[in-house]
Amino acid sequence: MSMIFKFRMLSDEAESFVRDYEVPYDMNLADFHAYIRESVNYSPAEMASIFTSDSEWEKLREFTSVDMGFGTPEPDEEIPMPQPMESITLGQLIHEKFGRLIYVFDIFNERQFFIELIEAKFAEDGVDYPRVVTCEGEPPLQYREDADTTDTPQSMFDEAMDEYGDFVGDDNYDDEY
Repeated sequence: MSMIFKFRMLSDEAESFVRDYEVPYDMNLADFHAYIRESVNYSPAEMASIFTSDSEWEKLREFTSVDMGFGTPEPDEEIPMPQPMESITLGQLIHEKFGRLIYVFDIFNERQFFIELIEAKFAEDGVDYPRVVTCEGEPPLQYREDADTTDTPQSMFDEAMDEYGDFVGDDNYDDEY
């Protein structure tokens, strides 16, 4: 009989959002990532990271959806390099009850879900895993809606390009001497 982890996933952006997942302990992080994305209807094309976390939700080790080519971490590395999600299973990461993970679904804006182990149990006969066992509230949008940019200061590049917006080229210009 295999072990099942029950995780609760919350968002700091959507107060009523809760998802509880029951997943096999030997599921790799890449499959867990894909399952989460599917369950909240997010595009699978975007990069993501899963971090191990301490009890204060501080990020520890990083696992990326794309292999960054850092190789195998050295055991004595103080800060291990990010590893690909497919290289590790949930069972290799979660060693105690209330193990915590942070799922960063929007890398560039540092938007994330907080995932905590709430139960470890044996698989039930006749039940297909992974599965969503609690589904409440709407997840935050995968992409933030663009804010009104009329009050947003322009970058130096945009300002410089505005000065040349009316530039009309000279087709007779010869850049050869």
